[in-house]
Amino acid sequence: MLITKTYHDVPTKLDPNGRPIRIFVIAPNVPGYPNAKFPGVVCFSEIYQVTGPVERFAGQIASEGYVVACPSTYHEFEGPEPIPYDAEGTDRGNRYKVEKELAAYDEDATLAIDLLCSLKNCNGRIAATGMCLGGHLAFRAAFDRRVLASVCFFATDIHSATLGKGKNDDSLARVRKGDLTGKGELVMIFGKQDTHVPREGRDLIRKTLEDANVTTTFLEVQAQHAFIRDESSKGRWDAALTRSLFGFMIEVFERTIGRDLGERAEESNKIEHVC
Repeated sequence: MLITKTYHDVPTKLDPNGRPIRIFVIAPNVPGYPNAKFPGVVCFSEIYQVTGPVERFAGQIASEGYVVACPSTYHEFEGPEPIPYDAEGTDRGNRYKVEKELAAYDEDATLAIDLLCSLKNCNGRIAATGMCLGGHLAFRAAFDRRVLASVCFFATDIHSATLGKGKNDDSLARVRKGDLTGKGELVMIFGKQDTHVPREGRDLIRKTLEDANVTTTFLEVQAQHAFIRDESSKGRWDAALTRSLFGFMIEVFERTIGRDLGERAEESNKIEHVC
């Protein structure tokens, strides 16, 4: 499916400098069907903002028939341009990550969802995805009842509760309070060799989600951190595994937002134990 690329500069309330957030939009284009409508996906980036790898990842999703919104996460500190994948860029992105207010991250997600719902080519059925920092932001986006599915790739800082200014986020605390229970479907994907999220951290995330009865799929694969990044991955990119998990993600999106199944009803039927 053909795609188009554009962007919207959206006003924010929490940016202390009054600057807007730039949200890049990549959308399907079906010639001859100007009134076509598609589900929407918010794609949250790593600490480097919307880089080439993130844009290509979002473009692949859009080509499957989804309007994709990619927020520029660090609009409080600089423009929407990508941050380099070098040592200075890494230090800058990590510094911004803990200087930005947690509420500002949540406002960005709300604005991206609001934008998708306002577009004439989006039908208002929304999912989220992201990698690294963006995986955590996709996780938090799932607290918004409009988000029917979130697929989170190697989400950082959830286990340690260290996202945002003060390094004291409430992501798992909100899960324990039931803020994800009965909402959309969640998929957590981690590499077992990921040094950013050790086994103890992954176990904590899994247990917290399961104890709260969140509809979750938890995947651990033989990979390192950033294994889906097809540029400057420092030797960690696994193209075959990325392709496989991309297909898994699209199945989730097709099932949850690709079709209108009506309101979800809780089923009390006990699963029969059969061979």
